[in-house]
Amino acid sequence: MSSINTPNDQVPVRVFGGPTALVEYGGLRFLTDPTFDGPGDYPLGDLTLTKTAASSIAPADLGPVDAVLLSHDEHADNLDTSGRAFLSRVPLTLTTPSGAGRLGGAARPLAPWDSVELDRPGGGNVTVTGMPALHGPEGSEPTVGEVIGFLLTADDLPTVYVSGDNASVDLVREIADHLGPVDTAVIFAGGVRTPMFDGALLTVDGTRAAEVAQILDARRVVPAHVDSWTHFTEGRDELVAAFEAAGISDRLQLN
Repeated sequence: MSSINTPNDQVPVRVFGGPTALVEYGGLRFLTDPTFDGPGDYPLGDLTLTKTAASSIAPADLGPVDAVLLSHDEHADNLDTSGRAFLSRVPLTLTTPSGAGRLGGAARPLAPWDSVELDRPGGGNVTVTGMPALHGPEGSEPTVGEVIGFLLTADDLPTVYVSGDNASVDLVREIADHLGPVDTAVIFAGGVRTPMFDGALLTVDGTRAAEVAQILDARRVVPAHVDSWTHFTEGRDELVAAFEAAGISDRLQLN
């Protein structure tokens, strides 16, 4: 495990809206859950997901992306229409086993605790390991589908955890038990609730995000998935307030 005392600028992380963030790591550029559409409605069974704002960057302005880290493919707030088109431009998409089967192309399955090694431009490797995640309460997976998180590691770099759409604090405790502290945690928050499961959380809210940060002993927390969709019940302000209440607001990196 790399030291957690490495300066923030060693691992640049930029969030562009919703769950879409660019992580530059070991000379490689990773993009999480690409969502570039403008505002609009997306039917999902009996629900309609409504997007309220476009990404702050267009795909053409991103530059080269070496891999997409896709928590899941079944919901438009994690992979919208232009996000799907973007996948065809990327040499590798790591996602759930079922999602890789649906997407085909350059999509590769990554199950929890499985790893792939990617070559770094200057030599050496970056290891991407699948992290367990649950997009709702216990027993919700048959309805909401598979979800995966990610851990980026390299011999000379701090660790980066990407939660994906995870609502389970218990799974984060399991991750911490296996891995110990992480340096940077990109936490998908927003407190997503829908009529499913009696309105139970489908992603963490601010209070649970702060708990996740403490469980992982993360030195830096980059929140994502906190804006641009009406089914997100919390935004950036609520998350900041929760971290202030927990006494760890100094760990937040907002961009």
